[in-house]
Amino acid sequence: MKTCFIILFCLFSITLTRAQLQAITDKTEYPFYINLPEQEVLDQKAPVIIFLHGRSLSGTNLERVRRYGVLKAIENGKKIPAIVVAPQLPSGPWDPDKVLNVLEYVQQNYNTDPSRIYVCGMSLGGYGTLHFAGKYADKITAAVAICGGGNVNDACKLATIPLWIQHGNKDFIVPLSESKKIVKAIKACKPDADVTFTIIPGGNHSNVENIFRKDAVYDWMLKQVRK
Repeated sequence: MKTCFIILFCLFSITLTRAQLQAITDKTEYPFYINLPEQEVLDQKAPVIIFLHGRSLSGTNLERVRRYGVLKAIENGKKIPAIVVAPQLPSGPWDPDKVLNVLEYVQQNYNTDPSRIYVCGMSLGGYGTLHFAGKYADKITAAVAICGGGNVNDACKLATIPLWIQHGNKDFIVPLSESKKIVKAIKACKPDADVTFTIIPGGNHSNVENIFRKDAVYDWMLKQVRK
């Protein structure tokens, strides 16, 4: 009897977790998953975290977006007190206008906190994060870009928001110099810009994904509040 109760409890927990995860496929230019936090967070104005994946998850099968990153961390048990949004890119680079389209849909349909909107991504998603933040710095609170890079022409806009840029020193897919270049441009535009640059010893292009399994990245994002 006790074993049956444990099994039923586990099944209920899995079902509840999946119920918080919804696929939105026909409302915006990018299809996306949205994961809702606990009800007490939703009852207030909820923060929003947008996760932009790398090239390997591009395509037309939305399930691929769950393979790594923020959604994978949630499936592994991490509780994030925010609405998590994970769009899928069909091909090519991320389009900041289409990312904004997803954000605006979420803001129109959920009780969100406009002072706590975050974007993060890795690899191609790291570039996408800085491209989106560079074009729409007035729409977001802070950004985290991992093993990517950015357009130096966006540097002065990027200098207006808190940034955490991270890159492994053993990355042979996207070289560390890509992150160094955008950080240098941001600092050249605004020497006191709120940009944290972390070089990860031994980090290659894939193992830096474990950043999303740790509390530090979420703690850092969620403490940032737009004034």
